[in-house]
Amino acid sequence: MWSFIHSLVSPKYFFHVTRTLTPWLIGLFFITLSYGLIGGLVLAPADALQGDGFRIIYIHVPCAFLSLGIYAVMAMAAITSLVWRLKLGALILRHSVPLGTMFTLLALITGSLWGKPMWGTFWIWDARLTSELILLFLYLGILLFQSALVDKPSGERAVAILVLVGFIDIPIIHYSVYWWNTLHQGATLTLFSPPTIATPMLAPLLAMIAAFFIYYVLLLCLRLRYELIATQGNQHWL
Repeated sequence: MWSFIHSLVSPKYFFHVTRTLTPWLIGLFFITLSYGLIGGLVLAPADALQGDGFRIIYIHVPCAFLSLGIYAVMAMAAITSLVWRLKLGALILRHSVPLGTMFTLLALITGSLWGKPMWGTFWIWDARLTSELILLFLYLGILLFQSALVDKPSGERAVAILVLVGFIDIPIIHYSVYWWNTLHQGATLTLFSPPTIATPMLAPLLAMIAAFFIYYVLLLCLRLRYELIATQGNQHWL
């Protein structure tokens, strides 16, 4: 059983599967992105309180979602790297860091652009904003730590441990609007409650979240395939 699971996450299997899936991912990305942009920026009605200013959520919410989601992927990859010594886990962790940094930075920028007309300021030391800023510093710290590594085997373990320690910030970000009195609104989408947003606004938002997630998966697959070609180019299956 273990040998079968190990074969599924082997670089050879990953390379061939992603080569087949890449064209489908590209097509699905453009479909969801097109629908999300048209539906969110053109078809969705203006918000009753925020007017057209609410439309920035179609960029901000997917970026914020990916900033947390990518870190969760990194934490799972860190566990597989530490416990089962899976090479693919270490590679996923390494190449997810710059992508997570990008989405976290975009989430903070778009949130600030939304905050100026709604709150009257680009920044306030709100619990949600502050914990998201800490997440950006975590990403940057991991990125710098990776670039400073000389001994790769021990360095990969150190990075994995650092990622797992930093994971404590993820639930803090999520629950900050409930634990503290903040200006930031509560979650629009939850697993066990109906959404607090009208369907004409919700459908494009879900499409944009899907598009951004597919974009992350697509970039990650391309970066991993390039890494495999660069480091294992002598393998017969490449």
